[in-house]
Amino acid sequence: MDKTSLIGVILGIIAVGVGMVLKGVSPAALLNPAAILIIILGTVAAVMIAFPTNELKKVPKLFGVLFKEQKLLSPADLIGMFSDWAQLARKEGLLALEARTGEIEDEFLKSGLSLAVDGQSADYIRDVLTEEIEAMEERHHAGAAIFSQAGTYAPTLGVLGAVVGLIAALSHMDNTDELGRAISAAFVATLLGIFTGYVLWHPFANKLKRKSKQEAKVKYMMVEGILSILEGEAPRVIEQKLSSYLPASERKLVLEESGVKADE
Repeated sequence: MDKTSLIGVILGIIAVGVGMVLKGVSPAALLNPAAILIIILGTVAAVMIAFPTNELKKVPKLFGVLFKEQKLLSPADLIGMFSDWAQLARKEGLLALEARTGEIEDEFLKSGLSLAVDGQSADYIRDVLTEEIEAMEERHHAGAAIFSQAGTYAPTLGVLGAVVGLIAALSHMDNTDELGRAISAAFVATLLGIFTGYVLWHPFANKLKRKSKQEAKVKYMMVEGILSILEGEAPRVIEQKLSSYLPASERKLVLEESGVKADE
């Protein structure tokens, strides 16, 4: 499980709940059926209008992505793996890697290495794998856009809910107590709209984008590693090339572990 997503949601709820208590407002004030209906159902309706059915069907899966930890090969492991494969290919030939394809769990990496073993050209392999990465990024972008748009609609619907509440409040001008309660209830919609928009939907969209970027980075490393092996580059050259995808601190550590000194 991606604990940061769950902890973030819980902290957001606690922050608003405790903040309301400290301000002298009962959290029970949030239990306003009309406000909840306008914000939640209204946001769902707006999103359904904005996106086609085939994209909306992926929303349950997107929640799974948000709250599950990514199972990606670490860049350091990839560098070590490609270094070993490069050494094997230089000693026994590229066909020696065919036996290794059955050990690979990552389908993208397995597909790319199989293309190299089958004798496909470097340009062809790069084009095929790059197209696959770009298609993946496009799918991920479409998923993140759903939450991003929900985050845009929810605060605006909160204003709409407040306006509806104020209209209702005007009918109680002759009763000060009822007027005060009606105005208070009117702004609950605004609160819910802002909270869901900026504590849930927009952050969800950002996390999906970040996870997509991390996955694309790992896949681009795989592409460079496969092409480097195909071109017969030395293991240490491959290590140095792939380490460029790492932050400076991690790069130095990986290169030192492999016996290669990073350029000063």
